[in-house]
Amino acid sequence: MKVSIEDVKRLKNLTGVGLTDAKKALEEADGNFDNALEAMRKKGLTKAEKRGEREARAGMVGTYNHDGRIGVLVEVNCETDFVARTDGFADLVKDIAMHIAASSPEFLSVDDIPEDVTAAKKAEFSEKAKAEGKPEKMLGNIVDGMLKKHFAERCLLSQPFIKNPDQTVGDLVKEGNAKMGENVVVRRFSRIALGEVA
Repeated sequence: MKVSIEDVKRLKNLTGVGLTDAKKALEEADGNFDNALEAMRKKGLTKAEKRGEREARAGMVGTYNHDGRIGVLVEVNCETDFVARTDGFADLVKDIAMHIAASSPEFLSVDDIPEDVTAAKKAEFSEKAKAEGKPEKMLGNIVDGMLKKHFAERCLLSQPFIKNPDQTVGDLVKEGNAKMGENVVVRRFSRIALGEVA
């Protein structure tokens, strides 16, 4: 099946792969652009996960200021200065900073939640489940589900991305990783809201 050069270029730009790979993906998908894009994303994300083991120390500290009332600093790392200076990387950092301003996450990921915070919430949810008369043998699963939901809403990488709620911020980072061909990592962030007491 013949594929159009416009589709090949469009697929190349969206996925960050070479023209040959983009053309091959379109041919494999019988010219169906959406199917080719989906296949490329799956391949790219698989490669991105392997890339996650490589060290990322280059990057940039991005900022976002919303109406002079909310300010965000976020450090996003990649492997090389070359990628750190690209528009695609700068846009990713800006999107993450804007998301932090809007969604006010407390932690970067589930791994960053202090044990005492988890223990306190677990005790609180256990009491709540007991008070609601939940079956004793189901309490463990119910409390685990409540904890997972509670912290997913408060961890940056688990939150639904504000520009596309069908994907998490973690998925957005993996997608950036696939497009840029490097390990991309959100290292840390800080959010300040006017008049907010720490």
